[in-house]
Parts: sequence; structure tokens; C-alpha cells
Amino acid sequence: MTPGGTRAGQDAEDLDIEEVLALVNEGHGPSAHGDSVPAPTPRPHGSGRSGRAAEDGHHRATPWPDARETAARAARAAVKAARRAPVPVPLDAALGLTLATPLTALTDLPSFDTSAMDGWAIAGPGPWAVREEGVLAGHAEAAALTDGEAVRIATGARIPPDTTAVLRSEHGTLDAKGRLHAGRDIEPGQDIRPRGQECRTGDHLLATGTIVTPAVLGVAAAAGYDTLTAVPRPRVEVLVLGDELLTEGLPHDGKIRDALGPMLPPWLRALGAEVLAVRRLGDSARALHKALTASRADLVVTTGGTAAGPVDHVHPTLERMGAELLVDGVQVRPGHPMLLARLKEDQHLVGLPGNPLAAVSGLLTLAEPLLRTLAARPAPESYTLPLKEAVHGHPRDTRLVPVVLRGDHAVPLHYHGPAMLRGMAAADALAVVPPGGARAGQETALLDLPWAAAGIEVCFT
Repeated sequence: MTPGGTRAGQDAEDLDIEEVLALVNEGHGPSAHGDSVPAPTPRPHGSGRSGRAAEDGHHRATPWPDARETAARAARAAVKAARRAPVPVPLDAALGLTLATPLTALTDLPSFDTSAMDGWAIAGPGPWAVREEGVLAGHAEAAALTDGEAVRIATGARIPPDTTAVLRSEHGTLDAKGRLHAGRDIEPGQDIRPRGQECRTGDHLLATGTIVTPAVLGVAAAAGYDTLTAVPRPRVEVLVLGDELLTEGLPHDGKIRDALGPMLPPWLRALGAEVLAVRRLGDSARALHKALTASRADLVVTTGGTAAGPVDHVHPTLERMGAELLVDGVQVRPGHPMLLARLKEDQHLVGLPGNPLAAVSGLLTLAEPLLRTLAARPAPESYTLPLKEAVHGHPRDTRLVPVVLRGDHAVPLHYHGPAMLRGMAAADALAVVPPGGARAGQETALLDLPWAAAGIEVCFT
């Protein structure tokens, strides 16, 4: 890239994503991705299959906080193994990505003295004789003014040389001879944006690790960029399992509509992923094995088939492939039989339960921290709110309960069974209810949903 080029950072080729992730972590403390929590020891497949015989396997399931830490830690190992480099991305495709180099100004902003208002550029004391032709934004610099002279000027237009100030349209009047008079006192430099007022060439604008928001795109464009050097989106493939699923029409003859196929891709995009494909495989162990061995995604997400029923093929297929189970069941309701497996050094699988709300639980427990880390995004700041009503808990497991936020309280929603999405569809967040439940007024941790959180998370593209 030549000097004055349009890509963020001049040394992007010398960075890799692992270094970007380290910089992001530095800004968020050791607990941002769980470095302070020991990782559960990974198990070879078959050493424990939680959720199949619920009570017998329960002690093998991973505590909910540890499962999230394990997913983030697995992603960091994948980043290190893949050694992928940041990539130049056009501005119109960079929304939601993480800057892999600092953003420095390629030009002064503004790059010349400009008018901050519609009005007249004036020179010296008034009254002023007004030139016939005005000065518009985007035009070449006008001829210099002499004392006692004025020229019509538009907001954003270049200030003619020797201008004293800009007189706003509402503060000036023309007499019968066409001479301009000021309706109030004028200070030198008034309503002129001087060159470099916002920044000078080479000024540091944004740090490595900044999430590209619409405002970041705006400042990058203003500062002279056509592309930004960013961490590429993690690639995800979704495999929808189950012969009972319909893609259209009403449920009939024991078949039900597939809720996860339409829901997961936009949710994954909101988490920063690029969804390569959504495949419907039915209940076929052969099709599942073929799809997993052929996938080039960073993360494969499966739906259903994680328990021990006659057509639950995820565990046997992972065992056949020699995959490493990192999480095999989580102490959370709904979603207990979710799993996380390492297929290759730089490729993972998140197995979601087939029940819709249980799948959401698995998505936020395992897929979110893994994708966030692959994308080098900072961990969201945790927060709590008191519950408006008591929430019953599981004796040993964490519960994730849809809530709406009303003032300074979180209000639990009904219809939060494993197969229900009605409460989830109205929710602003999920309350993380500890084992044993939570009483009314108890401060409870909340997980924001991507479209309810402030900032870039509202973006689905």
C-alpha cells in the first residue's frame, strides 16, 4: 500500500488474529474470557454422556459458567492453530468486524477551512459589498476577499482566503443598494471550521480491537479509508437434524415445523458469524458424517440428536470421527444435553438440543463465547438487575429464563419451557438464575440478546 493509501494500518501483514485477540483481552482484564477460571479437563469421546441418563450422567456435566469459559478457551486455541491473518475489508462489508490495526487519520479533518453555516464569508468590518457568484460545497477555492467584501457561502464550502468570519444567513440583511449588514457582533473566525479541527494527518483515531459500528464507518470514510483491516468473520455451517421437521405449512401427521432453521442463521450473524450454509439432513448418521467430514467451517452447529435416542446420531458420529469432547452436557436448564467438540485443531462443533428454547440456551452458552473469541470481540460487560417476581430454580442447575426489562427491574416471562419460544420472542434478555432459584427483588445476572443490546449487536448483516 502506497503512502496515503486507504487501508487501516500500514503493518497489517505483520499481525495475526491471536495478537489482536491478546490486545482485546488486555483491555478487559483477566476474566474477560475466563482466564482466571480453571478449564475442565477435556475428555475423549465416550467417557461421559450427560443428559442420556439424567441423574447418572449429571455429575459429569459441566457447570454453566465453566462451559462458557471452555468455549472461549477452545476458540483461543483454534485461533492460535489456524494462524489466520486479518484481511482488508471494504467499508460496506466491515460492519460488526473487529479492527485489526489502529485507525490513524490519512488526512486532516477537515482538510481545508470550511464554513460551518449557510451565510456570507466576510472580510474586514461591514457593511460589505456582496459578490454576484456564491461559493458552494465541492467547488474549487474562491478568489481571496478584500476588506469590505462578502460572498454567499454554503455549509461545507471552502473558505476564501483572507476571510474574517462567516455571517449566518439569519444574522445578516441586505439594504436597498445590495450591501450586507450584520444584525449582531461578529468575532474573528466565527462559524469557520479550521483545517485539522477534528484531527491532523497521522493522529490516532481508534485502537486495535474496536468494533466497527456505523459511526466507525463514518469516521473511517471521512479520514480517507476505502477498506479496513479487520478480523474476518468466523465461518459457520448449520446442520438441521430430524425427519419430523417441516419447512412450510401446518404441522400434520406427527410432523412439526422447523423453528431452528429460520432462527439460527440470523442469530449467528448477529453474533458476528458468516453463515456458509444451512443443510437439512434428517435423521441420517451417514449424511451427518459426510457433512461433518466435508465441512470447511470454523464452527459447525447441529440441532437435535445430542441425547441417546435411537436416531440421535451426534455422539456416535463424533466418536467415529475421533473428535474430542470438550463439553458433554451442561448443568443448565433448558439445554442440558448440549455439547462442544473439537473436530480439528481449528474446527469445532456445537451440538444444540432439538427443543427450540433449549437450543437458544446452547447457542448462548457455547456458540456465543466461541464465536465472540474467534471474532476477537471483547466480552460483554456483565450486569445485574433485581427480579420483579420470584423464579423457581433447579436444585443443582443454572436456569436461563426470558425476561423483559422494565425500569430498574427484570420481569420474568411465562412460556419458558424447553420447547417454547413464545416467551423468548418477547424477551429483552435472559436471567441467569442460580441453582435453587431466585426470590423477588434478588439481584440476578442478565445476558442481553444481540438485538436488544446497545451498539453494533443490533446489526444483522
